[in-house]
Amino acid sequence: MTPVANGIPEEDEGIDYTDIEERYYVESDEGIDNVLVVDGAPIIDKSKLEKLLSKICKSFNKRGAHITPEAVSMPFESSGKSKGYLFMEFRTPDEAAAAMAAMQGHAFDANHTFIINRFSDIERYASMDPEYSEPQLDEYKPREHLRAWLGDPQGRDQYVTYRADEVEIHWHGKPSNTEVAYKRTNWTDLYVAWSPLGTTFATLHRQGVRLWGGATWQPMLKFAHPLVKLIDFSPCEQYLVTWSHEPIVVPEGVLQGSQYFSPEDEGNCIAVWEIKTGYLLRTFPAIPLTAGPGGMDETQKKQGVAWPALKWSSDDKFVARVTPGQQISVYELPSMGLLGKKSVKIEGVVDFEWCPLGDKDRDEIEKAADPRSKTPKKAPRENMLVYWTPEVQNQPARVTLMSFPSRSVLRQKNLFNVTDCKLYWQNQGDFLCVRVDRHTKTKKSIFCNLEIFRVREKDFPVEVVELKDTVTDFSWEPRGERFAIVSSSDPNLGNPGPGVTIKTDVSFYQLERGKGDFKLLKTLPGRTSNTIRWSPRGRHVVLATVGSTTKSELEFWDLDFNLEDVGGRKDTTPAAAEWGSGIQLLGSADHYGVTDVEWDPSGRYLATSASTWRHNLENGYAVWDFKGQELEKHILDRFKQFLWRPRPRTLLSKEQQRVIRKNLREFSRIFDEEDAAEEGKVSAELIALRRRLVDEWNAWRARCKREISGSRKARKASATLEDRDEEKEEVAEWIDEVIDQIEEEVVE
Repeated sequence: MTPVANGIPEEDEGIDYTDIEERYYVESDEGIDNVLVVDGAPIIDKSKLEKLLSKICKSFNKRGAHITPEAVSMPFESSGKSKGYLFMEFRTPDEAAAAMAAMQGHAFDANHTFIINRFSDIERYASMDPEYSEPQLDEYKPREHLRAWLGDPQGRDQYVTYRADEVEIHWHGKPSNTEVAYKRTNWTDLYVAWSPLGTTFATLHRQGVRLWGGATWQPMLKFAHPLVKLIDFSPCEQYLVTWSHEPIVVPEGVLQGSQYFSPEDEGNCIAVWEIKTGYLLRTFPAIPLTAGPGGMDETQKKQGVAWPALKWSSDDKFVARVTPGQQISVYELPSMGLLGKKSVKIEGVVDFEWCPLGDKDRDEIEKAADPRSKTPKKAPRENMLVYWTPEVQNQPARVTLMSFPSRSVLRQKNLFNVTDCKLYWQNQGDFLCVRVDRHTKTKKSIFCNLEIFRVREKDFPVEVVELKDTVTDFSWEPRGERFAIVSSSDPNLGNPGPGVTIKTDVSFYQLERGKGDFKLLKTLPGRTSNTIRWSPRGRHVVLATVGSTTKSELEFWDLDFNLEDVGGRKDTTPAAAEWGSGIQLLGSADHYGVTDVEWDPSGRYLATSASTWRHNLENGYAVWDFKGQELEKHILDRFKQFLWRPRPRTLLSKEQQRVIRKNLREFSRIFDEEDAAEEGKVSAELIALRRRLVDEWNAWRARCKREISGSRKARKASATLEDRDEEKEEVAEWIDEVIDQIEEEVVE
């Protein structure tokens, strides 16, 4: 038996072995799908190879594509110069795909942009059919508008409730227009949140955060941060910060890419994400929670972290974090690189706050960005932040205003005998209040001062409002020049016992334009209120007693009450012009166990709720109008959360708003007609309902009459038969029979 060249005996040459070969075929693991070709690399000589590969690998690792210089190969020309591309070998094809998705089109520097292809695709591209064949386009499916709720014909707002395992999104309007828009069971594992402009809805799960939107609440994005506990949106909804008490752990073999954590993120607890793409931008370690000069906040004690850990500028251009006692680090977006490549070193720094952007600032930014604008363009005001430092050795405490990105110090104010400071910006960025808790020289008692900066004026003048009592709450009027404070001199203030009610005073102050000082409008003594909630439109304010086991009062106040609005009569007495005479109590109410108080975006309605997260007594929520009249109340077991849906800034120009205010009576007439028609419709429905009930009652009455009449006839028939039986005469016949007869004669 002579073997042939291929090792098969000559007599077996005609046998078909294909079935055996297919059965026992073993695929080779040596594929090339894990190799990428990266074009667009800088052309260098061999002396700079090690430095370039290290920098390229660092860029890939930042985007979650883990690679080492040993896995990178760069070919060179015979002249000693590189060819401008390189090969990268990843552990698996999945890692290569993730790296390709993360780094495709990445700008390595100003002159070089990476173009990435799979090595296995090179041959496919070389053998492509030269004849062009038109690809088949997928059918276009329009996406739902994320702000569709703003187009509601009735102009209704929305709110969300979270009870037990059920989340419901409601339409709020007139009683006939109130309805549930969407509900879902087990929608979240922890709690829910709206984005600042109401565009998206966030739910928290063990795996991370999920965003939802559109009219039918379709899932949009997910951010994989296991065991996430807290989230924070940037003001313009471009970025999201997540925090978990568990440090990040990246197991071996998990998915890698721009949307996932990489080994470099291990040990960190805070993550910053880009909402538009879902990409992870950067992670940070959690700063240990330390008590400041004035002690630790109760909320921080419960959360175990100072939150928000990162604070955003109002235009989303910068985000900053403080390292207590050392520095403030400001990062640029979207690169998340340290501004100026260094932090601002500030010895003893405790806290800081960014200045909000007002309507004036936003208008200036829009004009500067509009190429069609013919008006002279004014440079927008730089972003500002304020920080404070306590007294250190012989240095006084200090409040400092600083602009970014220039880092110019705009204003400083020295403070003495300081125990603690709190920073409060007015929402238009016109005023800054620094609440300063001071101690006497003996340090046995504490009093309070308000240092108020007028930010729009030259040199940032500061006014001091001296107070004798401790201030427990401070709140600026939105878009206004007034503020309200809650103060108390109650000896139980520091250590309130169970059942103890703290007595407080509520005071209102307003800027006196002629003098430039803030003057007391009115003080309301002997209250139990501990919370101030201004209407988003200003003017109306609610004073509430929140978190108390004995009191739960609500007071609705109008700071511009005008008799002309009541009955159409104008009061011309001198008392009407007195300072603070316009403050009027509209109504008072009570919501037992109230834990949260929140105005709706229109400023017409107020919601109060009692959450089971705080106590288990009469949980639920109630909705009131701005005068304190209760519109609806729901007592719900295991009720957890109530949130109004925010509204974005109006799209109407100032001129359009001016026209609406000028013709407000005409619009009011239209609304009154609609209300009358609505009332007529309701009345017609009520009348129809009453008629239907009357008809049903008449039909029932007639049926009963027929039944009674029939029963009467039946009874009469039976009575007639009985009478007939009684008319029959019964004859009784008696028969006497003599059996024996004896006669006897008696003789006397």
